Amino acid sequence: MAKRATHTVGLDIGTSRVSCIIGEMNEATGLLEIVGIGEAESRGLRKGVVVNPEAAVDAISRAVEEAERMSGLEAEAVTINLAGTHIMGLNGQAVVAVSGRDREITADDVRRAIDSACAVQLPAGREIVDRLPQEFIVDDQDGINDPVGMIGARLAVRVHIITSPVTARQNAINAVNRAGLIVADMILSQLAAAEAALTEEEKEFGAALVSIGAETTGLVIYQRGAVQHTAVFALGGAHFTNDIAFGLRTPVPEAEKIKRAFGYASSANLHEAERGEMIEVPSVGGRPPRQLSRQILCDILQPRAEEVLTHVADEIREAGWERQLSSGVVLTGGGAMLGGMIEIAEQVFDAPVRLGYPERDRFGGLIEDIQSPAWTTAAGLCLIAQRALDREMRAAHAPRRGATRLTHLVSRFRDRFSGIF
Repeated sequence: MAKRATHTVGLDIGTSRVSCIIGEMNEATGLLEIVGIGEAESRGLRKGVVVNPEAAVDAISRAVEEAERMSGLEAEAVTINLAGTHIMGLNGQAVVAVSGRDREITADDVRRAIDSACAVQLPAGREIVDRLPQEFIVDDQDGINDPVGMIGARLAVRVHIITSPVTARQNAINAVNRAGLIVADMILSQLAAAEAALTEEEKEFGAALVSIGAETTGLVIYQRGAVQHTAVFALGGAHFTNDIAFGLRTPVPEAEKIKRAFGYASSANLHEAERGEMIEVPSVGGRPPRQLSRQILCDILQPRAEEVLTHVADEIREAGWERQLSSGVVLTGGGAMLGGMIEIAEQVFDAPVRLGYPERDRFGGLIEDIQSPAWTTAAGLCLIAQRALDREMRAAHAPRRGATRLTHLVSRFRDRFSGIF
């Protein structure tokens, strides 16, 4: 019998880059040791969706191979991200009668309640890809995380349901399979980022995580330790780059370099000396480069930053969570690294804002190499995969008596995301 792998792989397949993290659990410290990282430029996706399978496979292979060389381990099963503006989230709820004579709630009752809450009518071609319990209610007692073993007549559940077109999800899986890998699980990008970047206190008291990618921005709202709302917007860091290219009449690759080296989104927070700093801007068509002030660059970036964040703020308000985010907003993703985004976000959200990084109380090893908002999704995917592996190993060593498939179902919901149960 082949030896079971003890390492896990998180693979973030983004529009602009593919990131791979290989990790191993350190039993002594309880930290996920990062032992290998790899990244590659991505050219096969648009707005988080695979549109060129060959290019996507090539980028995935290069990122994974780099992580394998660094770690000395082989990647086989990977946990990947689910992304794209086609992703939709909705909340469902249901009530079922407790079936046992003694009114003790069992895993079967929990399964029936969750299945009933997820029995929603979906448009043709869409499927449920994740079900995230928010809370259980036994009779009139709410706020229950795990009702198994409790006594009651009625069991209610509230669930956040994530749906996706069947084809979009399958195309991502096929690209990974063609790269010689197996997809162990698929997690919504911003949920994975939250597992790496949000603290348990933030999840409990209310926080919004905003993951700004290249062409999409993902939102997830937590409160009482559970996912309350998700959304995806067709705006991201590439829009900043395109604005620079159009406004300064420079090639897109040069615009990206200018954005990374000199970009700043908040004019009010630029020092006087920085406002007058001159930037060399390459021209198109063989024309000589020009000199423009950094203030002009900021005037181009600030309206786009306000637009992106205002879309998110409007979504939060329409969902009814505007005044319930006691822990504020956390920005992650490569787009969050643009200077001045925190200042603009604090104005737009009227709440405290911070950048999100892979938390040091969860990761060890090469943690310094991934201390960037751009690595939060890959780190979260690897962490979620490790929890799944730990759960499988516990189940394998647990006594067989009384163990049922339904028991493992409840355990999966409880352990997959530490903040839910």
